[in-house]
Amino acid sequence: MLIAKVRGTVVSTQKDPSLQGSKFLLLQLIDENGNLLPEYEVAADCVGAGLDEWVLISRGSAARQPSSQEKRPIDALVVAIIDTVTVDNSRLYSKNEVYR
Repeated sequence: MLIAKVRGTVVSTQKDPSLQGSKFLLLQLIDENGNLLPEYEVAADCVGAGLDEWVLISRGSAARQPSSQEKRPIDALVVAIIDTVTVDNSRLYSKNEVYR
């Protein structure tokens, strides 16, 4: 899994019928120090994540494991909204505090 920050949404009115009703987010990947990387990912969202929240992304075949996603042609799925990230007893991120 990867950690990313929600930067925006992606809207498509013309898509594969199995993707009807799917919400897509534009995500910016985050490194182990909490820095934003110059890498972006578009992922389907099944947890209701919002702008600027940190999320966990599942990629590849693991993104199709939830029963609601198994028949959809997706390669990345937001599977969790992160509350906190702690590294070496130091708080790297908290949803309730303002960062970056």
